[in-house]
Amino acid sequence: MANRHRGEISAELNGRPRTLVLTLGALAELEAAFGAGDLVALTERFGAGRLSARDAIAILAAGLRGAGESVSEDEVARMTTPGGAAGFARLVGELIAATFGAGEGAGERPLPEATRAAGQQG
Repeated sequence: MANRHRGEISAELNGRPRTLVLTLGALAELEAAFGAGDLVALTERFGAGRLSARDAIAILAAGLRGAGESVSEDEVARMTTPGGAAGFARLVGELIAATFGAGEGAGERPLPEATRAAGQQG
């Protein structure tokens, strides 16, 4: 069971329940993958509201690895989830929101537009 207080989310991928979390190591991995110099640059990228399918694959793979799964981006690219592309967008939005505190009781910052839209599609 995912613990939102630790930034975890639950997801169904390939018909199996899984936990995803963007640990500090997973965030460092994403900084490198996206060429972001720091966490602020990374959150600005997420907040821009435009994430590609390749971005979603990198984010979900980092989240799975953060939760302890040994998975490659190629494996994530072949995974399925309920709702298809919209389901993947929702998962990415949930993971970003859980990681950066936007959601339950956060109140300080609004969710990035893409994250808000993805969360409303589920």
